[in-house]
Amino acid sequence: MSELRLEVTGLGCVREGRRLFQDLNLTLTPGACVALTGPNGSGKSTLLRCIAGLYPDYEGTVEAAELSYLGHRPGVSPGLPVLENLRWYAALTGSRVPVTALITRLEIVGLAGYEDVLCARLSAGQQRRVALARLGLDTSPLWLLDEPFTALDTNGQALVRQLIAGHRAQGGSVLCATHQDLGVADAGVLDLGASG
Repeated sequence: MSELRLEVTGLGCVREGRRLFQDLNLTLTPGACVALTGPNGSGKSTLLRCIAGLYPDYEGTVEAAELSYLGHRPGVSPGLPVLENLRWYAALTGSRVPVTALITRLEIVGLAGYEDVLCARLSAGQQRRVALARLGLDTSPLWLLDEPFTALDTNGQALVRQLIAGHRAQGGSVLCATHQDLGVADAGVLDLGASG
């Protein structure tokens, strides 16, 4: 795969007896960003899950660099404090991240001072920010983001765009399923609604 971050060839998927997409081809190079669009049920989340290896029932081939996947749900443990959620995630990825770096991630996403608060006590937008703090904890060059603007206010949406810009500046690539304008001027667009 050399320098490519993602190469999808002839991808097709049927779910619940309905074909979502077929013969889909996509290549992401370092620094690339593609907005994955289409109506509800067109297969955006399924496509990301196929690429992430979470949904193996597809046709075609997927070659992906090491990746970080952020689903449309925040994926935080409500019974753990904010900082412990980040520690747990870092341990899952095998990263040895010092506590000071985790606290810095929380500051970046606007959660300074929330380290010991249970995630169950956070608003939906704050839980989304905990999930966003996980991005960048490892060195995955490919980010798969499923509706990253969910539950976020204007400042939170700007934060997502800043995180994407920073990742791309370091040679990372992003594939983002979204119903909203991604707000990235040079992003490509793959409209699944046009293929169905």
